[in-house]
Amino acid sequence: MTKSKLFYFVPGKVFKNFSTVLLLTFSASALAAEAPASSTFTEEQFNRGESLYQQQCSACHGVDLDSAAAPALKGVTFRKGWSRLGANVGELFNRISNTMPPRQEGSLTESQNLDILAYVLGRNNVLQGTELLKNDYDYLSAIPISRGDEVLDSAASFIEGIYGIEPSGVGPSFDELLSAADNSSDWLYHNQNYQGTRYSKLDEINTANVGELQQVCAYQLNSNATMQTGPIVYQGVMYITNATHTAAINAATCEKIWTHEWEAKDRMVWGNNRGVAIKDGYVVRGTADGYLFALDSANGNLLWARQVADPWLGETFTMPPMIFEDMVLIGPAGSENAISGWVGAFSLTDGELIWKFMTVPEAAAGGGETWGNPNNIALGGGAVWTPLSMDLELGEVYAAVTNPAPDLPAYLRPGENLYTNNIIALDVRTGELNWHKSIVPNDDHDWDLTQVSPVLKAGVDNVSRDMVATVGKDGILRTLDKQSHAILYETPVTTILNREVPVTREGVFACPGVYGGVLWSGPAYHPDEKILITPSIDYCAQFTAAEEVDYVPGQLYMGGGVRPAEEQTGWLTAIDVETGDVRWRYHSPTPMVSGVTTTAGGLVFSGELTGNLLMMDVGTGEILNSIDTGAPVGGGIVSYEVDGKQYIATNSGNAMLTFRTGTESARTGSIIIYSLPPQ
Repeated sequence: MTKSKLFYFVPGKVFKNFSTVLLLTFSASALAAEAPASSTFTEEQFNRGESLYQQQCSACHGVDLDSAAAPALKGVTFRKGWSRLGANVGELFNRISNTMPPRQEGSLTESQNLDILAYVLGRNNVLQGTELLKNDYDYLSAIPISRGDEVLDSAASFIEGIYGIEPSGVGPSFDELLSAADNSSDWLYHNQNYQGTRYSKLDEINTANVGELQQVCAYQLNSNATMQTGPIVYQGVMYITNATHTAAINAATCEKIWTHEWEAKDRMVWGNNRGVAIKDGYVVRGTADGYLFALDSANGNLLWARQVADPWLGETFTMPPMIFEDMVLIGPAGSENAISGWVGAFSLTDGELIWKFMTVPEAAAGGGETWGNPNNIALGGGAVWTPLSMDLELGEVYAAVTNPAPDLPAYLRPGENLYTNNIIALDVRTGELNWHKSIVPNDDHDWDLTQVSPVLKAGVDNVSRDMVATVGKDGILRTLDKQSHAILYETPVTTILNREVPVTREGVFACPGVYGGVLWSGPAYHPDEKILITPSIDYCAQFTAAEEVDYVPGQLYMGGGVRPAEEQTGWLTAIDVETGDVRWRYHSPTPMVSGVTTTAGGLVFSGELTGNLLMMDVGTGEILNSIDTGAPVGGGIVSYEVDGKQYIATNSGNAMLTFRTGTESARTGSIIIYSLPPQ
């Protein structure tokens, strides 16, 4: 990637993957003339700002402004980001005032926001003066936040491991990956298998004895970054991640085998990561600064790293990759930054590009048949940030393409806006589009399509169907016939209100909100009960379109604002796969974002942001057991076997910064493993 051809800037608030935290990315603009030192903040204002910062901001950004749970608010990258291409201290103040604190945007007074700004400036070596900061854009924009001699390191496009690029570890083989659905000893893909059923054939733990489940061990990743990982298990070894850490542990004892910490080479965009993919000794994952890298499964040594996404355009990796044959399949998050989305296939052995499918080609061209552009604005979106699925017989890979940008003013981009909020079916070996289905055309609520699994066969209307389930932030589960591409049924899994009412400049209250519906964890299937079980978030919001939209590459490009309702809860909904009827529902006091796993023992496992690991009767939804893990449960829950004994593993930690109260402390992410007591 040639850095000289790119723009450099830093965006402000980001709504996605679920982090409404200040400065996940940064905006950009050249500094105006330098302001005299006497015009900057006073010592008294700095001290007031420090107190406010610790009360309002430190839970996410850290006591020292450098927490792993949210972007750092000090350092060279932060300073340079706010002094490039139009970003400046005035823009920084606007971001603080309009987007902070999370879920309470605009709740602080102008004076309080200026005090916090003074503290942030002081911690970034801006000199104190003799006057209080004042809310004047030109005045604030003239304050220099970065010295001219500060230089950002250039990221290497390819890094070769010091021990070579071939792993000493082995397995799983491609044949093992192909047969993952029949292998209950391991958990080989994020959703268990290519079809994404999230079903385990193990039944040692069942409805009769799940009440006896007890903790075996726990492992901490030594970081308070968000914990959304989906564990992968192969031959008694578990692989887990967060934004910067990857670990391999003994899946029966939690004993550490190795750990690897990724040191950022470039600008970090959004601090979430949901796991690895494994094959033939390679452990592969993406990073927040746009790298794809592979570790040796035997020892955690870096084999290779290649920057395949551009963080300065707002691209970042949060999803778990998929490995098929010798290709790593992955896509970037970042629709809210108006990226031009894509799905790519990269070589397992060195990360070289094999093929790439662009999801919004008309938007990238400035408009087209399905992307009207009457005002000649920048267009984008179409990120892919959730797990892929496959039909192995057809050689098709399915991806959920997300929202268009700007997000809210759909009237500025009339048309279907292909391929946003589409399920797309690609030839896995060439990347060619086989077919697509638009689910939420011309979206104006940021209602990403997020899930394209499971892939299965079922009888609908007395006809055997090859189908794929799909659901997203609009809160409606649908199944599609993969031959006719017809929607077989639609079933709401959360509150739906004012779905068809366009977002206007006057504002519209609608459900779900931008963090509602189904996020990164999708349906699980139980073949005996023939039900799909889906977690969801009951979350409403006031949507308001902006009068004008201003695009800076890589910066948040919502085109309006969203004010969430006070209360957010969650649902777990069991749906008859043949009819679309609801079999049972569980209502959680908090949003449900954790994985769902079903087993042959008649159980469904899920988790809550209250910290509870739930064990339920899959047929009725009755809670048979609940264990407090000590922190929110917001990632994958897996079932596997070691030496003939069944285990259940869940993660526990900061699931999503958006749903934190803002006062609770950041918590170190953990994996907790459970089993039945010895007989």
